[in-house]
Amino acid sequence: MSTFEAETVRTERLTLLPLRPEHAEELAAVLADPALHAFTGGAPEDAELLRARYERWAAGAPEPSVSWCNWAVRLRDEECLVGTVQATVTSDGGGAVAEIAWTVGTRWQRRGIASEAARGLVGWLRGRGVRTVVAHVHPEHAASGAVAAAAGLAPTDRWQDGEVRWESVTG
Repeated sequence: MSTFEAETVRTERLTLLPLRPEHAEELAAVLADPALHAFTGGAPEDAELLRARYERWAAGAPEPSVSWCNWAVRLRDEECLVGTVQATVTSDGGGAVAEIAWTVGTRWQRRGIASEAARGLVGWLRGRGVRTVVAHVHPEHAASGAVAAAAGLAPTDRWQDGEVRWESVTG
């Protein structure tokens, strides 16, 4: 499998920027609301912890058949970062499978930003030959379900760690 590397992606209102350790300070403030962890667990991380995480991600996955692609989501009109999107891309023998996730800061929610970012991400993945896109969504998290649906994914009857597997498979 060829290695996937995050590239800049533009949508109508957003720029998905390859995530860098330098984004940690701004994103720590964007992602500081504990409510963002209501369905996933954990707690907000400070800039130092985020920087260390982003450095690990930038170093790449230890498995040669896995690519970690991470982006900071920039809202161009407001000239600020508003969240993140990510894809873990693996080889399944018949093509590539990407597991995606998204987080948008509380202040910018309910504006379609997560849906637009997820659609941009899925479009980027499809353009690179990814046939299967997967997300795991808590069954009570209606907003994330709406984002998954907007990105072209549909719920399946499969579960992982208390979350429903959403999926889209092409040709």
